[in-house]
Amino acid sequence: MNAISHSSVSLAPSAPLRATSTVRWLALAGIVGPVGFTLAWLVLGFISPGYTAWGVHIAPYSPISQSISGLGLGVTGAYMNAAFVLNGVLTLLAALGVSRGLPQLSRGARWTVLVALALPGLGSIMDGIFTLESFLGHTTGFALALSSIVGFPLIGRYLRGLSSWRPIGTWLLIAGPLTLGLAIAYFLTFSPTPEGALTGVAGLTERILVLEIQLWYVVLGWLTFRRTTA
Repeated sequence: MNAISHSSVSLAPSAPLRATSTVRWLALAGIVGPVGFTLAWLVLGFISPGYTAWGVHIAPYSPISQSISGLGLGVTGAYMNAAFVLNGVLTLLAALGVSRGLPQLSRGARWTVLVALALPGLGSIMDGIFTLESFLGHTTGFALALSSIVGFPLIGRYLRGLSSWRPIGTWLLIAGPLTLGLAIAYFLTFSPTPEGALTGVAGLTERILVLEIQLWYVVLGWLTFRRTTA
């Protein structure tokens, strides 16, 4: 028994130490992804002259009334879709970094954190592969992003068990209902018609929702980077 106990004690701290450098850089993807994605839709939103969806030409492009996904069509399509995919890949890397940066949690808890943070990343990749006109694939990607409604509180529940992470854990418990409220606001303002794309504020409510979701990746990425010793 003593030999086994000694072995487990000596191995427990060594695994995190071997991974720290990688973990820190992976966690930074949680900052780079959201910042790059936000810059992409901001810049392309000014450039886009409009787009054609389902045979209907929608112009001019308005970030207030029209979705980010509209930028995935027309002359800005290749750039916006690349931004969706790159953001998704960086989100997956951040999910791996954050989950590995929590060695205090059990293996099952770390897997839960990994999956909860990775699902929106997979959704972003899908939205880059399947454009707005590929309704089922694109909607599935958006639904994966909204898994944060459940994912954030799950992560928060685990982080509240760690003294140094308890404050952000509490905020993540709140982030779930907040994301749900913003999603409801988006759906209430969204009109799935060409006329609806030219009026209203669905583009604005969607952008607020996206920014809120990605903000938590920035926070978790930064905290993991800071709290993991190089």
